[in-house]
Amino acid sequence: MTISISEPTPPASLLAIKDEIRAEALKLGFSVCGFASATDAWPNGGWLREFVQAERHGAMGWMEETLERRSHPTAMWTDAKSAVVLGVNYGPDIDPLEQLADPARAAISVYAQGDDYHDVIKKRLKVLAGWMHRRFGQEVKVFVDTAPLLEKPLAQRAGLGWQGKHTNLVSRQFGSWLFLGSVLTTLDLPADDAEVDHCGSCRACLDVCPTNAFPAPRQLDARRCISYLTIELSGPIPAEFRPAMGNRIYGCDDCLAVCPWNKFASLSNEAKLVAREALRQPSLAELAVLDDAAFRALFSKNPIKRIGRDRFVRNVLYAIGNSGDAGLMAVVEPLLDDPAPVVRGAAVWAARRLLGDDAAALKRGENDESVLAEWS
Repeated sequence: MTISISEPTPPASLLAIKDEIRAEALKLGFSVCGFASATDAWPNGGWLREFVQAERHGAMGWMEETLERRSHPTAMWTDAKSAVVLGVNYGPDIDPLEQLADPARAAISVYAQGDDYHDVIKKRLKVLAGWMHRRFGQEVKVFVDTAPLLEKPLAQRAGLGWQGKHTNLVSRQFGSWLFLGSVLTTLDLPADDAEVDHCGSCRACLDVCPTNAFPAPRQLDARRCISYLTIELSGPIPAEFRPAMGNRIYGCDDCLAVCPWNKFASLSNEAKLVAREALRQPSLAELAVLDDAAFRALFSKNPIKRIGRDRFVRNVLYAIGNSGDAGLMAVVEPLLDDPAPVVRGAAVWAARRLLGDDAAALKRGENDESVLAEWS
């Protein structure tokens, strides 16, 4: 006689609590809600350590500094028992790759075309966590991706999706377009079934990358990634990557946009990302002339504001250099005298790309070594 051993069924009261939390999360505007154990062993901390040891994190020193705290959810909070993992669909209403067709206009990553999602999601998380604390009397803590919590593997364990070959979360319902947030709690809730990998033999996300930032499936070398280069890197972007940037001035959506699972996200009836009209393919010429005050005004409550005016204008100048439009020298030339060396250096590169050898006639007296290197 064969005896099958099944997993014990959680008490009905715990399942009811999960149903209550999920219903409340959806009411607050989250697209999906799943549950994972915060105490189970997992290998993801080791994978992150290998990533840092290989120096693929580039200049993101905070990843090395917070390595131990990222090793496991309980390293963030020893009392945590369960994770409530939330997702918000931010699928765009157009194909982001269409932004690359007009070299005189900027391509901004779709997540950065509206209000800062960290603020939007954190507000919802705090409301949900407060409700959970009042309703069930247990302790709670909220996390968005600014905190050292590995949310993508946690989301996979909660059944929200799986980490695709581009290292981002992929959902069967929302494709590659989910913002993530978590509530850790001392409530000991039964976990949902983890999602399994559905990428199969597809490698579209790997093949589309303009800078070959994926050494292998599910491995990212951030030092080659346009998102890292345009957002995290503060100095001049290595010259080898500048032509491949095209008109991408903040982030890169290519690997996300080609994911075949996005076709299911496009069928969703819920509200899509609310983009600001001013940030839907703005003119490079208009962006290049922003001073600090105008930059802060344009990107108020927007994630781009974090990188500052100088780094942003640097990116715009690289895009202008890739445009092939010598008429844009009207905005480039004044920036050869900009107070910021990173802007002056990018202006030199743009001038040399647009004018060739004739750019030498514009050379200024210069003391900064990084700018002198651009002239030479």
